[in-house]
Amino acid sequence: MNRRSLALILLVPMTLVTGHALIEVGLIGIFEQLVAGPGAWQIGLDLVTALVLVLSWLFQDARTNGRNPWPWLALTLCAGSFGPLLYLATSRGHRRVAAVANGA
Repeated sequence: MNRRSLALILLVPMTLVTGHALIEVGLIGIFEQLVAGPGAWQIGLDLVTALVLVLSWLFQDARTNGRNPWPWLALTLCAGSFGPLLYLATSRGHRRVAAVANGA
């Protein structure tokens, strides 16, 4: 399974769970849960750490493949994992173009 397919598969449950959470507790309620205690702090810190690592890869990958990395960075900062998932879901054909441009 390629990255694009995996991203598309993950976007479905991510969207459903996010929508359900927003309906049930709202955006402020989600953030209130994030600071509810040490267990939530650990999950939040783990998420931030993972997204920083993903963004460091995404930024370089976007530049290598002739894509503007800034919209994806902004989307990730505003919407979390949706940024990298949508980046991967929309990345069809970019690797081939970059490889041809580099003479590969």
